[in-house]
Amino acid sequence: MRFSVVIPARFASTRLPGKPLLDIAGKAMVVRVAERALASSAENVVVATDDARVLDALATTPAAAVMTRDDHPTGSDRVMEVVELQGWADDDVVVNVQGDEPLIPPTVIDQVAGLLRDGSCGVATLYEPITRGEDVFDPNIVKVVVNRAGRALYFSRAPIPWWRDGFSASDVPDIANVGTGWKRHIGIYAFRVAALREFVHWPPSPSEETEALEQLRLLDHDRAIAVAEAAAPVPGGVDTEADAARVRTMLATGD
Repeated sequence: MRFSVVIPARFASTRLPGKPLLDIAGKAMVVRVAERALASSAENVVVATDDARVLDALATTPAAAVMTRDDHPTGSDRVMEVVELQGWADDDVVVNVQGDEPLIPPTVIDQVAGLLRDGSCGVATLYEPITRGEDVFDPNIVKVVVNRAGRALYFSRAPIPWWRDGFSASDVPDIANVGTGWKRHIGIYAFRVAALREFVHWPPSPSEETEALEQLRLLDHDRAIAVAEAAAPVPGGVDTEADAARVRTMLATGD
C-alpha cells in the first residue's frame, strides 16, 4: 500500500530540550527514528522540525527534512503543514511517526498504514496488551477500549475497562492471568489526508482537554478510528533521561 511517513521533531521539548538531537548510541535520536521509517515500505519519509540543527543532523540520511512553524500546538498540526507543502492529495495516506521512538519496528509502520486499505476509516492506530496491574493504573500509559469491529470506543489515562471485582483504590492486583484485555495505546497514527485536514481544523474537544489526549477529538466528532494489536513489540519512546538510558541499553544488548 502506498503511503508516506512524517516525523514531527520539535526541538523545544519541555522535559528534554533539544530532544531530537539526543545522543542514542552514537546517533541523534531523530536520525534513528528516520532510519526506522526508511526501512518501512513508505514512499516518502519527511522529518518536520522547527530548528535548523535538526536539518543539519539529517543531511547524511536519505530522509527529507523540512522546516515548519514553531507555534504548532500538536505534532498532527506539524504533519499537516508538511502535507500542504508536499501537495499530497486528500486520498493519500500519511503515517505520523513520533520523533521520540528510536526503536519503532518498521513492520508496525507498514501495519498501521495498511489498516486504511479498505477505506472504511480515515484514521488508524495500534495497541499492545497490558499485563501488569501497575501499568493499567499509570496515567502516563494511555489505555484504549476497542469494539468487536476493531474500532476505538475510548482512550483514557484512567484504568479502563474498570475491573469491578478486582480493582480497588488501595490495591493494584496482579492481572497477568486475568485475560480481561487491557490495551496500551501506541502513539502512531495513519491518516487519510482528508481526515487529517478535518481533524486539525476542529478546535480541541472537551474530553480531549480533560484527558490531554488529542485523539479524543476524533471520537467526539463521531469519526471512526481503526485499531489493531501491533504486529511486533513497540518499546516505549524517550521522554526522560531514564528512557534514553533504557533505549541505549537495549541497542547495546540487542534486545
